[in-house]
Amino acid sequence: MDEHKQSWRLSAIQLQQRYSSGTLTPRAVAEACLARLEVVNPRINAVIARRDDVFLDEADAATQRYRAGKPLSVLDGIPVSVKDNLATADQAVTWGSPALRAYRSGRDELPVARLRAAGALIIGKTNLPEFALEGYTDNRLFGVTSNPWNLALTPGGSSGGAVAGIAAGITPLALATDGGGSIRRPASHCGLVGLKPSIGAVARGGGLPSLLLDFEVVGPLARTVADARAMFDILRGPRAIDWRSFGASGARGAPMQKPLRVLYVPTIAGAPVDPEIAASCAAAAKLFETLGHIVDEGEVPLNLEFMTETWPLIGQIGLARLFEAHPEWRDGAAPKYLDMAEAGARHPASRLWRALEDIERLRSECAAVFETYHVLVTPSAAALPWPAREAYPPTIAGQAVGPRGHAVFTGWVNAAGLPGLAVPAGASSTGLPIGIQLIGAYGADDLLLNLGEAYEAAAAAWADRRPDL
Repeated sequence: MDEHKQSWRLSAIQLQQRYSSGTLTPRAVAEACLARLEVVNPRINAVIARRDDVFLDEADAATQRYRAGKPLSVLDGIPVSVKDNLATADQAVTWGSPALRAYRSGRDELPVARLRAAGALIIGKTNLPEFALEGYTDNRLFGVTSNPWNLALTPGGSSGGAVAGIAAGITPLALATDGGGSIRRPASHCGLVGLKPSIGAVARGGGLPSLLLDFEVVGPLARTVADARAMFDILRGPRAIDWRSFGASGARGAPMQKPLRVLYVPTIAGAPVDPEIAASCAAAAKLFETLGHIVDEGEVPLNLEFMTETWPLIGQIGLARLFEAHPEWRDGAAPKYLDMAEAGARHPASRLWRALEDIERLRSECAAVFETYHVLVTPSAAALPWPAREAYPPTIAGQAVGPRGHAVFTGWVNAAGLPGLAVPAGASSTGLPIGIQLIGAYGADDLLLNLGEAYEAAAAAWADRRPDL
């Protein structure tokens, strides 16, 4: 019985192995996850919408499939949470906004549908900032989400509820989105693994309108690389509803071979990085040499200056179009998002066109970079977690920074359409998690997972660490 109660500590792969051996059942694990949710969620506010009865019924069905020797997939019976900007047929998708409090699309977005078809057990929806546009997690509908490693601090955003739930043991997996680092930075703040796939690697359809062009992708969050890979394998694959998915399926990278040529990028354009993050990530980069790879250190060989002006512009125009198409969603939106939409409406079409040209140039230049290097390695975030109700840290390493100062390593990867994998890289002097980011060529998602798994095996064990809740 004690093993059943403690099953929330197990990874998805470990759970699947125990299901197959008959030493655990999906029903017992579902009950343990709900019990854990009852204990920790009031302290962190990760899960904001539950479906307990259906969750347990689905766990019973998964239990029967294992007893019959007919599981649907490696994720059959595995508890997972879904970020509250992804449509689910049986729950509201609020986007963290009062105007969408009761909005139901009536169908599952494609990645959610793939999880259900694989037998994954959806425990409920996780918190996010309004419209998923910021790097912390708070909104007027559900309130602030806290980092399980320090309840006074943020888990990051916009997938803050997703990472907080995994770190606290509510589920081993979470389905999330990443439009500018929203999987990778929160993963680093909570000691988790997070994959931002190549554009199109996970086909999308049936969801909310896009605010960030094609930058936002759906991906997995997990405690281990193996778990993230298992979930990614369920999510990936082309569908006609998303034409980009055919390009991604044809661009899969070659298997990992030694030696890889790795470029470690400690900062971008001189941006400040927390000293403890800088030290941990530099040490982690050296570990790739012990794995037999060639590691250089230097600046990212790209011109990213345009991102400073272009990044806020994309979100502003996206919001302006959202409120134009759905004026009822303007009501109740926080004033700062109304201001952003008004700014977006003032931009001429020619400015957006120039941004699109800059993005196309970046994607072309990235292809040339990966003719020299197989992988780029950077910190996942430039700052350690900051106070939970603050949108961003105003200073890093003693220097004043703006809203994206903590996010300098991630947004350009979305614009470029590249895969990025966040993996833990130790902890600060106060025990706060630190992460590194592996970036590959378009379609090299498998290469990153292979390298991440090798790094994870060689690095000090992190997956068994738990915040003291």
